Amino acid sequence: MGPYGSTVCSGVSSSASSSSSSSVTKPPAEIDGYLADAGYKVRSSDLRHVAQRLERLETVMVNSPNDLSQLASDAVLYNPSDIATWVDSLLSEFNHQPLISLPSDLDFPDVIINPTDLPNDTWTDPLPPPQQHHHQLTVVTAMEEDSGIRLVHLLVTCAESVQRGDLALAGSLIENMQTLLTRVNTSCGIGKVAGYFIDALSRRIFSHQSVASAHENELLYHYFYEACPYLKFAHFTANQAILEAFQGHDCVHVIDFNLMHGLQWPALIQALALRPGGPPLLRLTGIGPPSPDGRDSLREIGLRLAELARSVNVRFAFRGVAASRLEDVKPWMLQVSPKEAVAVNSIMQLHRLLGSDPNRNSPIEMMLGWIRNLNPKIVTVVEQEADHNKTGFLDRFTEALYYYSTMFDSLEACAMQPEKALAEMYIQREICNVVCCEGAARVERHEPLGKWRARLGQAGFRPLHLGSNAFKQASMLLTLFSAEGYRVEENDGCLTLGWHSRPLIAASAWQVMPTAEATTANQPVGVINQNNNANHV
Repeated sequence: MGPYGSTVCSGVSSSASSSSSSSVTKPPAEIDGYLADAGYKVRSSDLRHVAQRLERLETVMVNSPNDLSQLASDAVLYNPSDIATWVDSLLSEFNHQPLISLPSDLDFPDVIINPTDLPNDTWTDPLPPPQQHHHQLTVVTAMEEDSGIRLVHLLVTCAESVQRGDLALAGSLIENMQTLLTRVNTSCGIGKVAGYFIDALSRRIFSHQSVASAHENELLYHYFYEACPYLKFAHFTANQAILEAFQGHDCVHVIDFNLMHGLQWPALIQALALRPGGPPLLRLTGIGPPSPDGRDSLREIGLRLAELARSVNVRFAFRGVAASRLEDVKPWMLQVSPKEAVAVNSIMQLHRLLGSDPNRNSPIEMMLGWIRNLNPKIVTVVEQEADHNKTGFLDRFTEALYYYSTMFDSLEACAMQPEKALAEMYIQREICNVVCCEGAARVERHEPLGKWRARLGQAGFRPLHLGSNAFKQASMLLTLFSAEGYRVEENDGCLTLGWHSRPLIAASAWQVMPTAEATTANQPVGVINQNNNANHV
């Protein structure tokens, strides 16, 4: 049976069908008997040429998926049982130019005329074009699925070779994967993800590592914010928790560990302006990297926020703290007043402190210690729901491959262009850091919510339940995106945002645990259990 089965032949006259049947039963001497039994007509002398054309057709179909719809809706459908003519006709459609057809012996017509051009009584069982389109797409999907499975297998094998230190084998696998990558669609799906991980492995193996500037990261962060709901979810959820914690306070102070254009704070300023009884005095301390060109970019952001606050009658004060690393920030830089209600806000920043140095105290221990000493009303923490801080490289690589595959799947559902392409560059840099770097250079040390619960609890914090308002805010946010795969879920007082069944980002809120309560719970305040939550190098 040919690729389209007997359904295609039902559109031909009965005489043609009987002729086809007799020719399959008794093929001419020139026709290859094995292929004739399967329903294909190919001369034995043409087998090599047909094989070459089939290989060419496969390459064209994989690399030109957009042309498939044109083929599927074309009015002239060539009989696929004659492989030579069928392949040539498809290639000519792709190339938009005639090809030299291979010779073939046909016992029935090889052209089916568009049924709309014939009288109504001529066609008794017409074949709608969409069925052709569906079949061709299935062929391409099967080819890509096979290549995708092979790519994943080679990626894991390559990571295993890197872990063993066999860089020669890993290098040869990189070459194999780069060749295989040409057979899949790299604009979406596993082809795109594999391309990023192959690039990251190549940089690690051949020491082609590049360091992105803080300014570039800020720009890409902005596009990631615009393209998908993850950062918006983080900001909305944290803002709602902060707003509730500030109720009844006339002087409030937000300490933002990553100001990043101040994208989070216009919504909070406007919400405070509408607070019953009038807005409080709002102080905002924004931490960010120094500007590469010598400009005081933090101050410029503060001025824009001050103008917004003035327009809605909110008293506002801003202080910028320039620091290349979060661990370089000291409490005295923040100028916290005991009369203020303080909120500490960390959006995807605390994981950068999980690296350990035997010559000094753990950065995360020191940071959580002085945060606790500030006695904040609330600490909002948003982190990637992933485990990219494992000791073994293979485990870390496999987890990252799974996590970022889901992340890219979710991005495909977003219609923002060109923001989506630049947002993918933001994620690509995360992948490179997880895969390429070690030691102090590896800062993308994501850990799941369960580990953060244990770490913050042992550091003297207790969880604050993110209420129904935060859940409603997050759910309303998703209505701005047409994709139905995004899902907000509640997890023991925390909220997660994910794609279908996989959580990708987790938001939580914390407050300082009273010393007496911490003692009763038999938890040493400010000490991390290194046996259970080691900060891996």
